Parts: sequence; C-alpha cells; structure tokens
Amino acid sequence: MNVVDSSGWLEYFGNGPNANFFAPVIKKTDALIVPTICLYEVYKRVAEQRGEEDALAAIAWMSAGLIVDLTKDIALNAALLSRAHKLAMADSVILATARAFDAELWTQDVHFANLAGVHYIEKK
Repeated sequence: MNVVDSSGWLEYFGNGPNANFFAPVIKKTDALIVPTICLYEVYKRVAEQRGEEDALAAIAWMSAGLIVDLTKDIALNAALLSRAHKLAMADSVILATARAFDAELWTQDVHFANLAGVHYIEKK
C-alpha cells in the first residue's frame, strides 16, 4: 500500500519536475491510500492556483484511492509522531495514516527524508 503526501499530489497535478517519481504510485489506485488531510491541502492549493473546476478534478482523481478519515487512533499516533520528529500537524497525520496501513509514504517534503518507510525525492 502507498500514501502520496500533498506535495507529491501537487507535483503530479502540476506536471512538475518530479511528477514521474509519483506517477506510478498515483496510477496504481488499488494500492493507494489517501488521507483526508491531503484532500484538503490539494483542493485548497489547486483552487487558489487554477480554479475550482481543476480542484474538483484533482479530488475526483484522488478519490480513486481509499480515502481514510482522521480517526482517534490516527490522531493520537500523529501527535506522538509530531513530537518525536518535530512534524507539523498535517505532516504527522499523513505519516500516521501511512503507518496505520503499513503503507509506504511517497514525498518530496524534506521533513520526511530520513524516516523509515518513506520514499523521498528532493524537490527540484
């Protein structure tokens, strides 16, 4: 199973330099887990930059994966991860969601660079 963090989704939808790093994972929707916080972050950014129609199209694509709500267990584990690794709330929720499903996390966010179970590529 795989989780793509918000920076990866935005890179893919924006056809950025690292889009090909995320494409195979994003296209394998049967193994894709999407934390709801990623829906929030991607929708907000795409709507700001390209409009609501493109934002809704991005959410439709993301919805092909398994959407995972923020549960009590994920929230509490996210708090522990946040403290242990000095992560922001959204980052810790994304990581906790990945770990709850024994999933690999795919990212270009340097905050995750040296953590177990993370596939990191430097943002270009």
